[in-house]
Amino acid sequence: MPDLMINNRAYKVSGILFDKDGTLLDFIGMWGSWSEFIFIELKNQLEHRGIPFQPDLIPSLWGTKHDADNKIIDYDRNGPLAMGTMNDLYAVLAWQLYSQGVSWAEAMELVQHCKKQADIELELSRPALPLPGSINFLDSCREHGIRLGVVTADETEAANKHLEWLGIRNYFDVVIGTDLAQRGKPFPDMMELACLKLGIDCSEAAIIGDTNGDMRMGLAAGACVKVGIADVAEGSRVHKALPNADEVIASYSELTIRRRVNEE
Repeated sequence: MPDLMINNRAYKVSGILFDKDGTLLDFIGMWGSWSEFIFIELKNQLEHRGIPFQPDLIPSLWGTKHDADNKIIDYDRNGPLAMGTMNDLYAVLAWQLYSQGVSWAEAMELVQHCKKQADIELELSRPALPLPGSINFLDSCREHGIRLGVVTADETEAANKHLEWLGIRNYFDVVIGTDLAQRGKPFPDMMELACLKLGIDCSEAAIIGDTNGDMRMGLAAGACVKVGIADVAEGSRVHKALPNADEVIASYSELTIRRRVNEE
């Protein structure tokens, strides 16, 4: 069983599970774009209905941060967009519409319409970019026989599609979306199911993610090591947004796979 080396510390692993968004692919490139499509269509639909649109409310809905041109430039790693399911996001929008006097039925219809239009725009633009160093790390994992999986708050069908856009779907033995588990993150269900399908114990698996929901899932499942990705200095093991991480890295360059001497 190889070692996952992190900041000169070794963790014996037979499998590694990855979150998708913000871990394998650039979060802002994908979900910032999608969210902007949603909000633009929502604005158009509300104005068409003569309902006042309140752009100042948008950042608080899903935990997004915007520049002067209202482009999404960052997000709350523990907010709805980062940690919530798609249904969570739709419910937040529908509740906001309901609070503005739209009936719940019409609110849900409007949200689904915006979602459909945003999906079309996303399919056309396909703004999926891999995180720097991620593909080299996946190559190293495969060379050392480590079994790989994805556990994501996204739907499984969408997750597979996005991994195909990135050209990395073939690296993973299993992809588990929130629709395949009884409970999503931070509960252990998704990791337990992924490890079951990989034929390994959770204690032999590392989890890599960019939110504390990923870390708490790993904690509940008994992961070998919980690795958080954040904008931190190399060698740090602490990050305020990832209190349950065992290790915190700024990039994949801080991760290496090493075959144990007695197994060479």
